[in-house]
Amino acid sequence: MKNNKLKGIKLFSNNDSRKQASGKTSTEFMSREIIGKVRKFHQSFPKYQPTPLHSLPKLANKINIKKIWVKDESFRLGLNAFKVLGGSYAIAFYLSCKLGIEIAELSFEALKTPEYKEKLGTITFVTATDGNHGRGVAWTARELDQKAVVFMPKGSSQFRVDNIKKENAEVIVTNEYYDETVKMAANFAAENNGVLIQDTAWEGYIEIPTWIMQGYSTLIDEVLEQMKMQGDLMPTHVFLQAGVGSLAAAIQGYLTTKFGDDRPLTVIIEPHNAACLFKSAQIGDTKPHAVGGSLATIMAGLACGKPNIIAWRVLRDYADFFISCSDGIAAKGMKILGNSLLNDPKIISGESGAVGLGLLVELLTNDSYRDLRKKMSLFKESRVLIFSTEGDTDPDHYRKIVWEGKHSFLG
Repeated sequence: MKNNKLKGIKLFSNNDSRKQASGKTSTEFMSREIIGKVRKFHQSFPKYQPTPLHSLPKLANKINIKKIWVKDESFRLGLNAFKVLGGSYAIAFYLSCKLGIEIAELSFEALKTPEYKEKLGTITFVTATDGNHGRGVAWTARELDQKAVVFMPKGSSQFRVDNIKKENAEVIVTNEYYDETVKMAANFAAENNGVLIQDTAWEGYIEIPTWIMQGYSTLIDEVLEQMKMQGDLMPTHVFLQAGVGSLAAAIQGYLTTKFGDDRPLTVIIEPHNAACLFKSAQIGDTKPHAVGGSLATIMAGLACGKPNIIAWRVLRDYADFFISCSDGIAAKGMKILGNSLLNDPKIISGESGAVGLGLLVELLTNDSYRDLRKKMSLFKESRVLIFSTEGDTDPDHYRKIVWEGKHSFLG
């Protein structure tokens, strides 16, 4: 792997991502059969609809590439973020195991019936979150007439806290940062006969995080379905923001399983102060490595210091680029998406959701990054897929960035 450090952006090129080598991590956890079960379950939600896949032709023309797509997760089941897909599927899979019924034979509505509730009894689902994952777990628990206890790290947005409380969950805001808060949630679940539904994995805790990652596959499966319906060519690049890496690895695993060597180039994006995947790639000993400190970043959903070990192995073996960037890149993306060029759709994207678009525009419009563009094969014919993973999940902070220009510095 090679390192390039420039103002605002740090890049690692993974020279091993396309090499055929024995011992590479299997991506069969994203097999076609599994994806089919995930989609069938999500389609059983009464309010299920694929979220919009927007095209931004005016912006693509302005920055001199062929195509930009943005998958807009602000419309996901009224929860303003994608996370509910993973939490709901993991909870359903857990309940299917408890009932002894295949997940393919269970709908979301069936799990809500008195018959199944009587068999299952009352279960307390426990998680730690910066906001979106916890809300998805709490929403699912409430819908299924179960309980949820949600731990949140210090500094969590009060708006996000209140949204989780509205789902009838017990919310505990700790005096610790994210990774310590995860430990507290795990201890609470163990001591109180709860079920931990955590969107990261560590040694001894693998099964449920895998189900969560499988739940995320609905996003990319919808995208390819939508592209096919629109007669679009495949993307050449997929930009994937990462906290612990669960979403990024889920999509990477899907693309690798489905397309093999013909898959798009993947770009993994993290904030400078929480770039645990970038650090792991930089060290280059094949192991996951943590970053310490406060993990301070406006990208709350990406403020994670330890990689999901499943995600790390997938990204280590198959992701093409790892990027660490400043908060200003995310702020730039929020402003561009919210103030679109004529006839391009306006997209409300939160701090963690907008970093991919901000990065793409900065790379293609700042001549300081000419060499990076070349390394990443970002040329005139490039077609780039970006995931806006959340809307304005903290509206006050969103306005401070988009209206008042907070966090605009790109250095």
